[in-house]
Amino acid sequence: MVPFKDETAGFSGANARQYTPDIRMSNRTITAVSAIALLLACPRAGGAHDIPADVTVHAFVKPEGSRLRLLVRAPLKAMRDVDFPLRDSGFLHLERVDAFLRDAATLWIADNIVIYERDVRLAAPRLVAVRISLPADRSFASYDAALVQVSGPPLTDTTDITWDQAMLDVLFEYPIASDRSQFSVAPAFARLAVRVVTVLRFVVPGGPIRAFEYSGDPGLVRLDPRWHQAAAQFVRLGTLHILGGADHLLFLLCLVIPLRRFRALVVVVTAFTFAHSVTLVASAWNLGPSGSWFPPLVETLIAASIVYMALENAVGGRGVQRRWALAFGFGLVHGFGFSFALRETLQFAGSHLLASLLAFNVGVEVGQVLVLAVMIPALHLLFRYILPERAGTIVVSALVAHSAWHWMTTRWGHLRQFAWPSFDAASLAGGLRLLMIVVAATAIAWIVSVFLERHAGPGV
Repeated sequence: MVPFKDETAGFSGANARQYTPDIRMSNRTITAVSAIALLLACPRAGGAHDIPADVTVHAFVKPEGSRLRLLVRAPLKAMRDVDFPLRDSGFLHLERVDAFLRDAATLWIADNIVIYERDVRLAAPRLVAVRISLPADRSFASYDAALVQVSGPPLTDTTDITWDQAMLDVLFEYPIASDRSQFSVAPAFARLAVRVVTVLRFVVPGGPIRAFEYSGDPGLVRLDPRWHQAAAQFVRLGTLHILGGADHLLFLLCLVIPLRRFRALVVVVTAFTFAHSVTLVASAWNLGPSGSWFPPLVETLIAASIVYMALENAVGGRGVQRRWALAFGFGLVHGFGFSFALRETLQFAGSHLLASLLAFNVGVEVGQVLVLAVMIPALHLLFRYILPERAGTIVVSALVAHSAWHWMTTRWGHLRQFAWPSFDAASLAGGLRLLMIVVAATAIAWIVSVFLERHAGPGV
């Protein structure tokens, strides 16, 4: 690699004094020195340049026999600190650029991705080929076309292309034990730009292509996970989601303020869990609405559910006696909210969609248990030592309602920007399927609640 050198560095720091012109120099001498400094400061090629705002990286991973091929395409403008040679016209000097491309491919791609076979890190790859592609080239739409592009003849020097328009195509090969092994990757391309989106496709030997798309650095990505690996990952995701979701935490708080006894909580939490599980699974199987208006509608309804529950706690309505029904109804809405967080991560489930969904639900429940283990003792301490129970309930509920009201009005303003859907035969059919699922789930929840109430005793 030929790094861009700041050739004016000698004129700064401790050495600056030896280059300081005598104040008695003539104006002509000072002008000449200034001109030379400006010339030296001007880069001779497209080396040092700003960090690009948005970059998309395309990659293919395919194990074949005793080798694994990695094909990557990234914009050349993301390869900073490399002084690419230019012709006098300012276009890339394609006859001399190969060595610089290899340095860039090693520094910015190979050094920023780690591949594992059965959790054992593979040795450093062999750089097979590098190519410059035109921005209009579409060969990375498929693995075979991308391989032909990278392995084919390079562009001739008569091609006029600037360094900040060119695409860098790279082919690496890793030695592996078997193409039937389990593989995982840990890409770290986030430093290529302010925002980096990576489209990674794993070409399964004799099987379908698995596509992944993520922003930034996703950590370890298992390309073909076993069911227990996928489940463990989604349990963690579910737990982190509930712990990091302020709206879900406030809804739980509203649920438990008037019901701080274990027996009473069993029915309510069970109803909420069952309800959000139903809509979460239905959404994962694309049984819910798919319009762009639906996510902001759900987020608005989630905020509204918190406002309602907080106000009911404050006024002490009779709805507390049937709180399981409210928890179930609002749980259906919150389930769609969980599905939005899950949607982008289901690509990491491999072929274990159902196991991952159930594991995510388990993670949500683990998070809820952790939250309740903190909330219930905290409420007991608040009502015993700081505020009387009724006054404390009103104060806490008012604070929650205040926050949720602002969320609701903000989300409502966002929702109003979307056009309402047109109801055609397809949307009505989908709505009826979802309604049937909700009705069946409601019937099951009612039966379960009656059973639990009969066995929970008068504390409910």
